[in-house]
Amino acid sequence: MMLKVLTYLCHAHSIYAYLIKQELEMENIYNKRAPKKATNLSINSDLLKKARNLNINLSSTFENALVEIVRKKQEEKWKQANAEAINTYNEFVEENGVFSQNIRSF
Repeated sequence: MMLKVLTYLCHAHSIYAYLIKQELEMENIYNKRAPKKATNLSINSDLLKKARNLNINLSSTFENALVEIVRKKQEEKWKQANAEAINTYNEFVEENGVFSQNIRSF
């Protein structure tokens, strides 16, 4: 039991530390000061024409969409890498409750 508690504490601390770091970095998913780099994309010609007629900034639209895709992929990768710790934590909580259970006021 003690080993499981220590494992839980270690995993919970790691998860908490990572989540805090992620929260701080969410807005900094990439280096916004890095120089722009030209690239070639193939886009449906009709869609491109309509976007241009609507004065849609293709570069910023693509960059914003890519930020969301990168964020989601990084999140999925983190969840896979930490699945064991998350499962251990959830099992411990199911069996023992949370540590603050006796002191919380809600």
